[in-house]
Amino acid sequence: MSESHVVVLGAGLGGTIAAYEIRAALKGKARITVINKGEDYWFVPSNPWVAVGWREPEALRVHLPPVMAKHGIAYTGIGARKVHPESNRIELNDDSFIDYDYLVIATGPELAYDEIAGFGPDHHTVSICETAHAVAAHAKFEELCANPRPIVVGAAQGASCFGPAYEMAMTLDTELKKRKIRDKVPMTFVTPEPHVGHLGLDGVGDTKGLLESEMRNRHIKWITNAKVTSVDDGMMHVTEVNDDGSDKKTHDLPFGWGMLMPPFRGIEAVRGVEGLSNPRGFILTDKHQRNPTYRNVFALGVCIAIPPTGPTPVPVGVPKTGFMIESMVSAIAANLKQIHEGKEPTNEATWNAICLADFGDGGVAFVAQPQIPPRNTNWSSSGKWVHLAKIGFEKYFLRKVRLGESEPFYEKLALHVLGIKKLHFDK
Repeated sequence: MSESHVVVLGAGLGGTIAAYEIRAALKGKARITVINKGEDYWFVPSNPWVAVGWREPEALRVHLPPVMAKHGIAYTGIGARKVHPESNRIELNDDSFIDYDYLVIATGPELAYDEIAGFGPDHHTVSICETAHAVAAHAKFEELCANPRPIVVGAAQGASCFGPAYEMAMTLDTELKKRKIRDKVPMTFVTPEPHVGHLGLDGVGDTKGLLESEMRNRHIKWITNAKVTSVDDGMMHVTEVNDDGSDKKTHDLPFGWGMLMPPFRGIEAVRGVEGLSNPRGFILTDKHQRNPTYRNVFALGVCIAIPPTGPTPVPVGVPKTGFMIESMVSAIAANLKQIHEGKEPTNEATWNAICLADFGDGGVAFVAQPQIPPRNTNWSSSGKWVHLAKIGFEKYFLRKVRLGESEPFYEKLALHVLGIKKLHFDK
């Protein structure tokens, strides 16, 4: 019996690990191809450190083709132009096509900076969503330190990734204190969240209290229920709304360095494909991470459609955190194995979340089981240990990617001891 062809579209956190785990699950039954835009994996969670000069970008990079080749995984960095699920084909940016039997979409998002006038790294604000963006943000930060002015940091309306915004604010505070110029740099945190520490998850444990306390201690002012109307050079225009969504107050915030997490949408290659993605381009999936229309298509990570946890005055999306994404990877690998054995898939990702938010000199950690409330576990804590844990995790995860491993036995054992599972049905 000939091998099937499984294509993984995207090689970020989810796609890279998915390629390794699916290869191990289907060894001898399928060949794996990874399609990515570019040939490198970047450890994006460390981008706030790049923005203040604590990391060189090269320290966060893994060149993927030789790693993939070592494990028998084909790789192309040409990138996808369009997915054609009705014909089981992907059109690449060089006009060629790749056919598949099964497709795993793990593209991550497209950054929707264009939805706000003057917003984004091509205009008046910096970004930490890509490591190259963070390098440019560091250059702007050095300019700010030479000529201190206010900072505006946070997230724009429709954003669904809030942890990095809090990390960036606190890390900036820590570095400015080291340089003895924090007193010359007022800082304002702007967010669409209904309260500090909401995180798109209605809070986890006491994240509201912990993060509000941190911001008070660091003299960071905040504006919640905020939407950015436009950004000029050195001036951000923000409207604060009431709980019913009506306008409450306008704020014109001067800044010398501004960074807001943007809203996300699906990449162009999957947007507008009926039955595959929603109007915003996010991939539709069932409880088995499988597309309801195209049953040989699976998806994971930031690119999938997840409804908000509840209504908010300003649109707030749900984050897809690292461990949550890894649980989706495990579910897809296990389900593809069942399919190749002639069975129906039964595995469901737990969507449990384990998060470390680093503040440079401390941080906040939380465990949410599952990530979407109501939860079985709802815990958060803070301390200097979080910063050290984040450093350790960076080294550990990059090592996994370089070695081509998904879940070493000692990681699996540790999670078992802690009672944290990736799957509802372990087969």
